[in-house]
Amino acid sequence: MTPADEAKRAVGYAAVDRFVRDGTCVGLGTGTTAHWAIERVGQRIAQGERIVAVATSAATETLCVKLEVPLIALGAREIDVAIDGADEVAPDWALTKGGGGAMFREKAVALATRAFVVIVTPEKLVETLGAFPTPVEVVPFSVGVVAAAIEASYPGARIRRRGADSPYVTDNGNAILDCAFGPIEDPVALDASLRDIHGVVTTGLFAPSLTDVVLIADPTGIRELSRS
Repeated sequence: MTPADEAKRAVGYAAVDRFVRDGTCVGLGTGTTAHWAIERVGQRIAQGERIVAVATSAATETLCVKLEVPLIALGAREIDVAIDGADEVAPDWALTKGGGGAMFREKAVALATRAFVVIVTPEKLVETLGAFPTPVEVVPFSVGVVAAAIEASYPGARIRRRGADSPYVTDNGNAILDCAFGPIEDPVALDASLRDIHGVVTTGLFAPSLTDVVLIADPTGIRELSRS
């Protein structure tokens, strides 16, 4: 296991051990850091704890089934805590997510949970969002017109359909446009503007208000990021 993997495991395990209790309903994210939180939930269930989960992707569902983590549908029960990674975390806790293509379900779970815990390693912390292209989920029928509308509204933006040679398809059956806008000074406004375009389902921009805790794994151990 690489040092990066060890750090992801440490923060994933720490989030579960700090915020998940016997009887908890937990939202489980998608990606290489969330993987370790899922693994830890599986271990806790194997030890006899009664935990149920809402999965944010087909990949997470598959891992939960493998680890015998009981799954329930979104809305079947209130989610006590959700644990997920991020591609970028700004000082005010605005996020870029969607590198794994699951941002629609991830945002649905984040909106539904009592507490949203973000788990990252230090390289995900940025002064301003935008170095990582913003994923925009789009109904396939509208990809061309949505891309043109974004280009018209944001001259200079670089827009690429994910998996151009073999188009990427989300768990919802949609396409993703990865949009490089440069530094994003107002993620909330950009998210709203993009979602106003007919054909856009969601974006990977998460408002600061969605996040309750950010845990970071660094060489000194696990620490909580203060919001600024």
